[in-house]
Amino acid sequence: MPRETYTASEAARALGISLDTLRRWDKAGRIEVARDRANRRVVAAAEIDRLRGDSAHISARNRFPGTVAEVKTDGLMAQVEIVVREPMRLVAVVTRDAVEELGLKPGMPATAIVKATNVMVSD
Repeated sequence: MPRETYTASEAARALGISLDTLRRWDKAGRIEVARDRANRRVVAAAEIDRLRGDSAHISARNRFPGTVAEVKTDGLMAQVEIVVREPMRLVAVVTRDAVEELGLKPGMPATAIVKATNVMVSD
């Protein structure tokens, strides 16, 4: 039988974020948490599913799990480099807010999901 609630650290791990990020999300109202008898945060499985989004329709070939190699931020934008498999690397340009919300740091696992219909590279 699947569990209905998870500790804050288990929920953070399932969401791919740090415990500090989960606490910030709680404070900002981005995630719904409850408290157990010892006043510790607990997160419902349904809330974790909600935040993950429905990615079941995304094919496996569009997912690239790897490890964050580098994060460069400049102003409102950030560049995230993910090592998918040596020597293959994937670089994404995203907002600085997205990097902060996800708590992306070198060495942590991350999955790049490609939604583009065309990718063109030329020399």
